[in-house]
Amino acid sequence: MVKVRLGQVDYLNCLPIYYPIETDRVPIKATLVKGVPTRLNRLFFAGELDITPVSSIEYARYPGNCLILPDMSISSDGRVGSISLFSRVPVAELDGKKVCLPDTSATSVALLKVLFQHYYQIEVAFETTPDDLDLMMSKADAGLLIGDKALAANYQVKATGRPLFVTDLGMVWKDFTGTPMVFALWVIRREFAEEHPRETEEIAHAFLQAKKIGNSKLETLIDVAHRKNRLPREVLEDYFALIKHDFDERYRRGLLSFYDYAYKTGLIEERMQLDVWGE
Repeated sequence: MVKVRLGQVDYLNCLPIYYPIETDRVPIKATLVKGVPTRLNRLFFAGELDITPVSSIEYARYPGNCLILPDMSISSDGRVGSISLFSRVPVAELDGKKVCLPDTSATSVALLKVLFQHYYQIEVAFETTPDDLDLMMSKADAGLLIGDKALAANYQVKATGRPLFVTDLGMVWKDFTGTPMVFALWVIRREFAEEHPRETEEIAHAFLQAKKIGNSKLETLIDVAHRKNRLPREVLEDYFALIKHDFDERYRRGLLSFYDYAYKTGLIEERMQLDVWGE
């Protein structure tokens, strides 16, 4: 098999997929490159990765560059736990105020802008900062966090009684549209897939195997995650029940609905079609 350059979002939401790969339960001949979503997006579209989870909004901004691997995503069907807006006042009262955005995220930033415009119908001023809650709250009335930072901040706010409102964007999206929210897609460079169709088929199958194995190893995943970030086991158990990696018709409808609203919000230039490997 051709050795691939494989991106890995360095958050717990990818652990169910990459734990079987990193422990050789699923053999993929690859060089792993870890990073936050914005870094992997940049590397992939610069041609420095062959396969990676890419922010779903970035897939729509570079149509034709890649193919979606089938039945794979990073999603939620309602509450997600790791995409949270922290604010001093309820979201509807943020009109005219300032909100900090993390420099690590693409899709969640776009989702927040969609929800502000079309669901809450408010206008705010945005500033992009490092993903640090204390820094964000020192500069603005609200701050968006994603990934492990959001999980930890959620736990800290709840445990300490810090007077902040916490809004889960996955839950708000589900309330707004009734559909799941797809935050990221596993994609492969179109050129690589066309040059190596057999290897691409094997890789797509390997990812599905990894997903199946990862979903069957919940206690092991919780142990690994707890050693990594020391969050309580019950928090991690709840999170792994929330995060989804599916991409069936219902998730596709949710993603296309997100693209429709992103287009209306001026975040992408055209309405999207999904280009999935093997279809």
